[in-house]
Amino acid sequence: MAEKPKSNFKIVADNRKARYHYEIGEAFEAGLMLTGTEVKSLRTGRSNIAESYASVDGKGEIWLVNANIPEYHAGNRNNHEPKRLRKLLLKHREIVKLSHGVQREGMTIVPLKLYFNERGRAKIEIALGKGKQVHDKRETEKQRDWNREKSRLLKQRD
Repeated sequence: MAEKPKSNFKIVADNRKARYHYEIGEAFEAGLMLTGTEVKSLRTGRSNIAESYASVDGKGEIWLVNANIPEYHAGNRNNHEPKRLRKLLLKHREIVKLSHGVQREGMTIVPLKLYFNERGRAKIEIALGKGKQVHDKRETEKQRDWNREKSRLLKQRD
C-alpha cells in the first residue's frame, strides 16, 4: 500500500481565550501580506495573536492589529517590526460582511488561529465575535466542567 503524502498543515498560533471572551459567529479564512523575515519567523512558531484584533479602514481594507511576530533571529537590518499592521486578504463580499457586522451590530473581528495551509501559505482564521458578559462566561465554564465530569462518569461506568 502506498504511503500517504505528509501534510504541510501546521498551526503556528492559537487564540484559545477568544472562545471564552467572545461568542464566535461566522468564521473566515484570510491570507496575510507578510515580508520574507516574517514568514521565516512564523515557521519557528513563536508568534502570538492572543491580544490582537482586526479592523476595517475607510478604503475597504482589513488590517490585523497588535499581532506579535517576533523578529527573525538571522535577519539583517531589513528585519520587520514585531507588532506592525498587517493587511488581510479577503474577497470583497467577505469584507462587506465583516464591516457590516462591526458597524451595525457592534461586533469585533477576532483572530482564532494562524497557520500554514497544505500549500505552505500563511493563513489566519478570523471570526465575528460579540463580547460575553461575566455571567455568560460563568455559564460557559459550568457547561465545560459538567461535560468533563460527565465524560469521566461514563468512562468509570464502562
